[in-house]
Amino acid sequence: MGIKKYKPYTASMRFRTVSDFSDVTKAKPERSLIQILRKSGGRNNKGRTTVYCRGGGHKRYYRIIDFKRDKIGIPARVAAIEYDPNRSARIALLFYRDGEKRYILAPLGLHVDDVIEAGPNVEIKVGNCTNLERIPLGSFVHNVEMIPGRGGQIARSAGSMAILAAKEGKMAHLKLPSGEVRLVPQKCTATIGQVGNLDHENIVWGKAGKSRWLGFRPSVRAVAMNPVDHPMGGGEGRSSGGRHPCTPWGKPTKGWKTRKKGKLSDKYIVKRRK
Repeated sequence: MGIKKYKPYTASMRFRTVSDFSDVTKAKPERSLIQILRKSGGRNNKGRTTVYCRGGGHKRYYRIIDFKRDKIGIPARVAAIEYDPNRSARIALLFYRDGEKRYILAPLGLHVDDVIEAGPNVEIKVGNCTNLERIPLGSFVHNVEMIPGRGGQIARSAGSMAILAAKEGKMAHLKLPSGEVRLVPQKCTATIGQVGNLDHENIVWGKAGKSRWLGFRPSVRAVAMNPVDHPMGGGEGRSSGGRHPCTPWGKPTKGWKTRKKGKLSDKYIVKRRK
């Protein structure tokens, strides 16, 4: 796992870096665990643009990831570590003893031929999955559930992990990658360890074409538009907007709070990330 640089034979290659994929052991995905991933181009089911600057991009298959880890008490051997174009983390292909195959997020330190397991009585080691009530304080965890049985939702991107800080009653205190401290029921499951592919944050795209491969289209600054297109457009010569940043429909952005009062998850936040 490392970073590869190019010789600057063009201007766009001068700062461009890519992963060397040294941790990937299998090139093609498991046929039974992929499905077609159709593009939306930022449009909803009515054909209206709901997310701007999306479209194009390379074709991908979706890899079906097991976020629930609900095969209790059945050991699985790590058959391969693979690249997943749909996420920053690597994925691990598991061969279970009963013959089933599944993908999981590959934690740091998990290698081919390691044996891992999920359940209430597993050993506390990297890759195993169990309830938070059985995990020692101070442990690194990832793929943490917020509601028992729903599947992991917290700490799933490359290099991320949550720290099990405390246990109080039926709840556990988790310190998240953002710095937020959140209460999570101890019955929720988590996978032990940190998500792998730590070098992902050090990769420099280096050129506009890389954005297009990923499906991001160019965006136009609001102050460069005409008044008919955006509230911040127009003006004689260059203007700095003349008002607080907003959307094309006048809704404030950049710090405008969108969380509704009385939201269910508010009461579980012990310390805000800001």
